[in-house]
Amino acid sequence: MPLDVYKDWLGIPEDAPRPPDHYTLLRLVMFEDDSEKIRSFYKKLNGLVRKYATGTYQLESQGLLNELAKAMLCLTDPERKRDYDEGLGRTVDDVDDQARPTVAQTLVRSGGLSREQVKDAESFAERRGLSLRDAVVQMKLVDAETAAEALAMELGIPYVDLEELVPDESILAKIPRSVARRNTILPLFVDDDVLLVACVDEPTHDLEDELRLRLGVPMRRLISSPLSINQGIARFYAGLEVDGESEPGSEGKPAAKQKKKKKTSSEQAAASPTDSETRVAAHKRRQIGTILMCWSVIIPVVIDLLVLPKSVKIFQIFDLSLTLIAAPVLLFLVWKSHFSRK
Repeated sequence: MPLDVYKDWLGIPEDAPRPPDHYTLLRLVMFEDDSEKIRSFYKKLNGLVRKYATGTYQLESQGLLNELAKAMLCLTDPERKRDYDEGLGRTVDDVDDQARPTVAQTLVRSGGLSREQVKDAESFAERRGLSLRDAVVQMKLVDAETAAEALAMELGIPYVDLEELVPDESILAKIPRSVARRNTILPLFVDDDVLLVACVDEPTHDLEDELRLRLGVPMRRLISSPLSINQGIARFYAGLEVDGESEPGSEGKPAAKQKKKKKTSSEQAAASPTDSETRVAAHKRRQIGTILMCWSVIIPVVIDLLVLPKSVKIFQIFDLSLTLIAAPVLLFLVWKSHFSRK
């Protein structure tokens, strides 16, 4: 019987449409408006599906993880959610959007900062020419992710945790690493004919035009911290060589031709847990082997010098007899079992 990831992994009934709508996929009540609840449900399901990320169902797992991420990002984006809900038949009143909280208000309400700390941060930001988000991070009042979430609430656009996402490598293949680094962005995937891009700040018009030319669709930004984006660029581009960085005019080449013989980022992400465990086990095995090799010499020497009488020693060098025979044999056995590659 073929695998039904929606039923077998998420518990979605068979009679529900395939693919399910965003609310059903995230196991939410229809038209849920609480962004925190949406993110909370997404994180739980993300953790559940990630259990299958290495093994037989690696491809199915990654596909479902991307579906979950796209659903979450849509439902936490007020503008996109409104359009999506209307498409599902929800009647939305034409009312003015409520005033969004500022970065300072969000941090104070969450208990991250006191009002006195906000004043100090605002003064620091003004002296240094920084945004309040950057100021509170540099002053080490809050961490970078908390500050990024507060900025996202102020701007009314989704915050994205890049530790929970794996970008579409076919998208990365069309956008050189140099472009991502220069603009501190990480392209994620295309959803509803819109390119979703993790950004630190408002992208320039030149960047928007360049991405539109490369992908053929407009971009929509998501907010993430500078550290997360830079780490994401290093991690996800690591196994993906883009010809556009070294060969001008290669942007139009298919993604399959732009890859080198290195592992793709998704393969590396899937293989990394097993590889890490293997390296740790090998390191421990070598450490044990080193200790055993030392004792392979010490024990025969001790027996030669303190236990064996000279009368039973057939031959000896520096009062050592057993050591000359036993030590090489033991060293060879330890090397073969703990150091040789099988």
